Amino acid sequence: MKVETRARPASPARGRRLGAFVFLAPGLTYLVVLLLVPLALVLSYTVFQRGRFGGVIYEFTHENFTRLFDPLYLGVVGTSMKIAGLTTLIALLIGYPTAYLIAQLPRKWKTIALVAIVLPFWTNFIIRAYAWIMLLSGPGLINSGLGVLGLEPVELLYNQGAVVTGLLYSYLPLMVLPLYATIEKLDPQLREASANLGASAFTTFRKVTLPLTVPGVMTGCLFVFVPSFGNFVIPEMLGGGKTVMVGNLIRTEFLSARDWPFGSTLTLALIAVLLVLLIAQAWVARRA
Repeated sequence: MKVETRARPASPARGRRLGAFVFLAPGLTYLVVLLLVPLALVLSYTVFQRGRFGGVIYEFTHENFTRLFDPLYLGVVGTSMKIAGLTTLIALLIGYPTAYLIAQLPRKWKTIALVAIVLPFWTNFIIRAYAWIMLLSGPGLINSGLGVLGLEPVELLYNQGAVVTGLLYSYLPLMVLPLYATIEKLDPQLREASANLGASAFTTFRKVTLPLTVPGVMTGCLFVFVPSFGNFVIPEMLGGGKTVMVGNLIRTEFLSARDWPFGSTLTLALIAVLLVLLIAQAWVARRA
């Protein structure tokens, strides 16, 4: 008796999983090779010692974590949080009205306004920083204008104000875009209903618009605070080395002092701060 066997057809679910793996493989490879592996190496260096001439000696120590609480380094962290927080606050005060205004424009003008917002990103980051140096320096455009008006020149460069200005200019679009996306999705009938019930424009904004846009506010603040907190290019160029932030300290430990273990510990501390901020943002957004 001859028994015929048939090949079992491939399961649709198995085919979908295979297709998903094929599409995800390049991104996962990039994530593992260029993010997870370097991050694991950095984290492993935190428990080792610095060599006499730099590098890493693979002998266990907890000294790197103890040094984190040195007043010198705590002061750098405090300065970084102050500058990043001030930058975020100013970006919110400028970005919210800007996003609200763009959301009220006709569709054609919305596109033009959004392109204008992201237009600075089309220029190299370093070039934008040099442009601010030319504007804020002693013989720069602003002080030249003050001279024409008969006023004394003002020291605008190489201070914390210049650093905040550079960070604000660099990351303001990251505040406007999430706010615009949130405000754009609001149902206009909610504001109309508030007005019909006798609420003023300010009351409507305070009790209807603002609470509904809290997730966008939190996202925008996170997008501005995180890169501002770890930035080292703007403090170096516009601060003239007088303003030291966490990013500058990490760069110095790795490249100048060649203290990789302590530089890795600072990096770990920075990542921990950012994770706390991400968790707080998610919690506030969920409650809102």
